[in-house]
Amino acid sequence: MMKKTVLGISVLSTLAMVSDVYAQATYFGDEPEGVQSFQQNKDAWRRQDGKRLEILQSISDSVGQAALANITGAEQAFCYQVTSRPNNYSGYTINGMAVTGFCGLVGEPLRETIKEQFFSTSDNIDFMNAEKCIIKPKLMIRWVRGVDVTDMLISAPCYSYSIFYGGKVRTFNFKPGAEIIDVMVDSFKDLTVPFVSPALLNQLLPVGVPQTTEQKEIVKEQSGPVRKWEQQKPKVSQQPAQGAKKGWNNLNFGR
Repeated sequence: MMKKTVLGISVLSTLAMVSDVYAQATYFGDEPEGVQSFQQNKDAWRRQDGKRLEILQSISDSVGQAALANITGAEQAFCYQVTSRPNNYSGYTINGMAVTGFCGLVGEPLRETIKEQFFSTSDNIDFMNAEKCIIKPKLMIRWVRGVDVTDMLISAPCYSYSIFYGGKVRTFNFKPGAEIIDVMVDSFKDLTVPFVSPALLNQLLPVGVPQTTEQKEIVKEQSGPVRKWEQQKPKVSQQPAQGAKKGWNNLNFGR
């Protein structure tokens, strides 16, 4: 029990660093613009504690070395908010899921914490039992190495994570580490900004956040909402019928 408590406190403390990532996630203020904002220390790939990350054998066997190489050797990692794709959705997607926002460039300290907790800590994963629930997409972490990527879907409250690579997907039951997912989802929610196509902004990296005046003008001129399923339907003015019921009948459950 003490081990679980200490682990929980440690994770909560470490994941609190996402507030420090906020400056990197938004790219506003006096920070360098465009590709320059992604320059990093030449030793950024090295683990600060000098230890080698030991991937759990069950994960290594299931996911494969090529997919893991993008995670363990990631040059950058990007966070996206995602949800299940509605039938009439025509906006941006990742692995068939609707992209609802961009939650930042994941800094190196937080990347190392994610690797440790999701790929190297056996106490957080139940390899014997599958979660008996429907996966609800929350976060997508895209690990980038060169031109290759491995996507990591984090689900809550059906606590699990899935690895997408090479047209295949592998899912792991992360219910023992549910607290970690809850902290990540809540923390990244505050960092989320609207997602815009990097191609539209002529960006080389998948940021999707306007960084210059010119890019902001492009976004302003873009016609129509990207996510049509979030568009408010025009209200039809109708006179209530005589003796119409009130209360529940008049509540608006829409957004």
